[in-house]
This record gives sequence, C-alpha cells and structure tokens, in this order.
Amino acid sequence: MSSVTKIAEHRGSAHRIASEEEALSIARHLAGEFSSGASRRDLERALPYEELEKLSASGLLGITVPSEYGGIDVSNAVLAEVTAILSEADSSIGQIPQNHFYILEALRHDGSEDQKHFYFSRALAGDQFGNALSETGTKTVGHYHTRITADGAGYRINGRKFYSTGVLFAHWVVIFALDDNDLLTMSFVPKGTEGIEIVDDWDGFGQRTTGSGSTILTDVFVTADAVVHHHKGFERPTTIGSVGQIIHAGVDLGIARAALKETIGFVRERARPWTDSGVERAADDPLTIARIGEIAISIEAAEATVERAGRKVDLAQITPTETNTVAASLAVAAAKVLTTEVALDATNILFELAGTASTKRGFNLERHWRNARTHTLHDPVRWKYHVVGNYHLNGVIPPRSGAL
Repeated sequence: MSSVTKIAEHRGSAHRIASEEEALSIARHLAGEFSSGASRRDLERALPYEELEKLSASGLLGITVPSEYGGIDVSNAVLAEVTAILSEADSSIGQIPQNHFYILEALRHDGSEDQKHFYFSRALAGDQFGNALSETGTKTVGHYHTRITADGAGYRINGRKFYSTGVLFAHWVVIFALDDNDLLTMSFVPKGTEGIEIVDDWDGFGQRTTGSGSTILTDVFVTADAVVHHHKGFERPTTIGSVGQIIHAGVDLGIARAALKETIGFVRERARPWTDSGVERAADDPLTIARIGEIAISIEAAEATVERAGRKVDLAQITPTETNTVAASLAVAAAKVLTTEVALDATNILFELAGTASTKRGFNLERHWRNARTHTLHDPVRWKYHVVGNYHLNGVIPPRSGAL
C-alpha cells in the first residue's frame, strides 16, 4: 500500500483471539468492566474513549477477518452474540463497532488482494474503522451528495456526513462517496488526514455516547489504492447487508436482556406488591410473574432466531448464490423484527412492573428505553415485514442493500 495509507501503521498489535469460545469469553470479561460505568456515561454523556481502547486491544475487532488473511472468521451467530453481550453492558459501546464489521464485510467482497491483506491486518492489529456514510438533507437515506473526483495519482473527496457512529474513536475514517458515474465508493483514510473535520454534535436522547455526529470533508486526498468500488457488492449476491443487519439485531437483543435484568432486580429488591394482590412481596404477584415469563420467552425466541439467521449468513458467505443470500436476508430480517419488538417491550415492561419509583432520575432506568427507541429506528422493521411478505406472497426477491 502507499506511503499515505501507511500513516496509521504506528499502532501496536492487539491480542490474537484463537477461537469463538475465546471471543465470547473476552466479550463477557469486557462487558463486566463496561457495565459498571454505563449509567454514569449516559447521564454525563461521557464518551467511552478508554473503553474503546480496551476493545481494540482485546482482539475482538479482528474476529471476522477471513482465515486466509490470518483471522478466525467467526460465525455470524457468534458475532451477533458478542455484540449482544457488549450491548447488554452498554449499548452505545455495542453499537460502535457495527460499521467496523460492515466495512470489513464489504472489503471481503470487493477489496483487491492488496487491500484485503493490508486492511485485514490492521483490524487484527486492533485498528477501528469508523464510518462516514449517512447524510442529512438527501431525498432518502440511500442517496448521497458527497463526491469523489480524480486528482492526479489519487482522488479528492468533498461532502458532509452525519450519523458517523464511531468516527470519534476510530483510527480510520471510511468515507462513502459517489464517483463521476454516480457509483458508490468506499475510501479508507487515516484519521487526522488534512481536510477531515469530526464534530461531536450528536444529541439524540438515546445511544448518547456513540459519537454519531458530523464528519466534514474538504478536499480530502485519498490514494487510488485505498478506494473500494462498494457498488459492486450490490450488483451480485453478497452478505454485506445481512452481516450489517445481524449486528444491529445483536444490539437490540442486548438492550432487551439488560432491561429484563433491571426489571428482575428492581421487582425483587424495591418494588411493592399491588394492594389487591394478596402477597407480601412484589416478586410473588402472579401477574408480575407471568409478565416476567412473557418477556423472558420473547427474548429466548429472539435469541434462537438470531442464531438461526447467523448460520444462514455463514452458508451464504461460503456459497454466495442467490438462493443462499436471499435466505440469509430473510432470516436476518426476521431476527431484526423480533429483537426490535422485544427491546421495546422489555424496556416498557420494566416500568410497568417496577412501578412509579423506578422512574426516579437517579436510577436512570429510562436509558434502556431511550437506547432501544433510538437504535431500533435503524432500518425500520415495517419494511422488513413488507420484504418478507412480498417474497412469500409474490416471489419478489429482497432488494440488495445494506439494510437487508
């Protein structure tokens, strides 16, 4: 790769994870560390720089690297579970690497051999890739104003991005821009490159510490060997969208688990039984018990659906036929629907069962609802119902996009 691209090679090596079991174990260990400060970080909007450094050093950012490039290429079911484990502890931290893994999947499909060797090695070394993809003010979320134009031996990029999740913490800014033919490209640019301005202006009421603000691009130079033709990933059957979406499902699953845990703890330790219940403890109220069982079963169903979807994505990665990639997209859409619904249900039931006292600001329990409501707005599930229904009723193949 070029000397410009090698700017980011100053970093050392991260831990090398050897198995899926080790990846899950490390995720659980980090989750134990991250959970204790999650409420404080949310209340103060304290950005998790230290936590993201630990995540980088842990080796988890390299677990999807294909084996031929030195990685262990974990199952997508494991990737989703790692995400859920981290998201149960702190859903902002769980969401931040989503774009990182999406970018690595796009690289798997459309990068050159030199690009794969270089950028996969950086992921294994602990580098984080942050996205500069979405924009405001366009016709839809799938439209872009940002442009990449030829300039000598390389290119210049100009535009403005928003929802740049993770860029504040990343080592690379991966910029999505339209070329002169209106085709979408993906460029790897070291953070700190002249012309990149990152603005911490994300003020959503949920997922408050994802750093999902603006990235302003002014004549940013990128070498030709750092540009990937991202549009090609949607001109044939691939798993780019299904990998990105199953990670989102993992975030919502983690939020649901966190809400159920908080509900159980509050009902056991603080809530009072209802006057007419005839019991001494809130935890003995039969209606409360049934509601806990209801949400626990819904979480169990969502977990099973996510795992099944992950296996279908695995198969589609190995054999990316139209049949396999469609099956993966439909299964992931189902997982995203169920995890969205259970995250919203669990965070509402938390207050229903815990009672008025649980709304006290000091407990900050509403962060789970705020996080669920904010994150589940990604790729609305009403369209996933439509895609699945249209396939089964009319035989319409799901569109190829990053949202499926």
